[in-house]
Amino acid sequence: MALDIQLVITPGEPAGIGPDLCVMLAQHSYNAALTVVTDYNVLKQRAALLGLPLVLNPVSKEATRTPTPAGTVNIIHVPCDQPVVCGQPDPANAAAVLEAIKTATKGCLDGHFDALVTGPVNKAVINEAGIPFTGHTEYLAELTNAKLPVMMLATPHLRVALVTTHLPIADISRAITATRLEQTLRILHRDMNRYFSIANPRILVCGLNPHAGEGGHLGREEIEVIEPVLETLRTEGMLLTGPLSADTLFTPDTLGTGDVVLAMYHDQGLPVLKHAGFGQAVNITLGLPIIRTSVDHGSALTIAGTGKASVTSVEAALNTAIDMVRLQQRTQ
Repeated sequence: MALDIQLVITPGEPAGIGPDLCVMLAQHSYNAALTVVTDYNVLKQRAALLGLPLVLNPVSKEATRTPTPAGTVNIIHVPCDQPVVCGQPDPANAAAVLEAIKTATKGCLDGHFDALVTGPVNKAVINEAGIPFTGHTEYLAELTNAKLPVMMLATPHLRVALVTTHLPIADISRAITATRLEQTLRILHRDMNRYFSIANPRILVCGLNPHAGEGGHLGREEIEVIEPVLETLRTEGMLLTGPLSADTLFTPDTLGTGDVVLAMYHDQGLPVLKHAGFGQAVNITLGLPIIRTSVDHGSALTIAGTGKASVTSVEAALNTAIDMVRLQQRTQ
């Protein structure tokens, strides 16, 4: 019997906890067939190290809608170039990490998979291999020819999307153009409806500067860029509040008036969200032609292979992907 939802998973950095999470996920059955794209031997060895039973079922992209009962996972083999040692990432394996992501993404684009769930990569190791890489979000946008990916992290009680993602602080102001802000808001508005069934989401928009610029005394980005874009989109019926001072936006009374927060940069919004729900949060990339969710944490090299990794975030990412696929299937 085939299942109507097929998820593809990439573990990310092979020396980190990504393979652990895949082995631990495979101990349970889900309302979806699971396929992992990684090195067959890495997953087999990690299962042995963790002392967990695992049956690996090699598949091709064209034959992946096979049920995966507890203790079994489908696998598409992408070999690492060098042996993998827990906690010791090797730049020589960076190409295999990216190849796994490419394979999984292509499978989604070709319709073999319904959604992609990604484990944590190690950006520094990929860059040490001489491969320019700023993050999953930007890389997936390149692979899918998406003009503007929008990063959103979500907990059961808070959603925070970003206008800019992995940029140095010195570059952020220049990156927040009227065009980028407008496109980000349109994508956020559309995908909150498409994937979360919120027809007209209430979006709380942060200012860039302290106190949202203090009437221009602490910066003019709010006056010259943010406010005009919000005014234009309000005339189309979008429910936009802001620009709001970020230091008071994240209070219960204000958050209760919105469905999602749009922060201007990574460390404006994500520290609050991770403080509120680290380990339960899901990273969702909006604006792609595929569904992609991810964990909210890094590769945790120091605990790889120890059995100490928590599956909470990756299970949340998996279940969120299933919910997003189901909603999309119902509305198609």
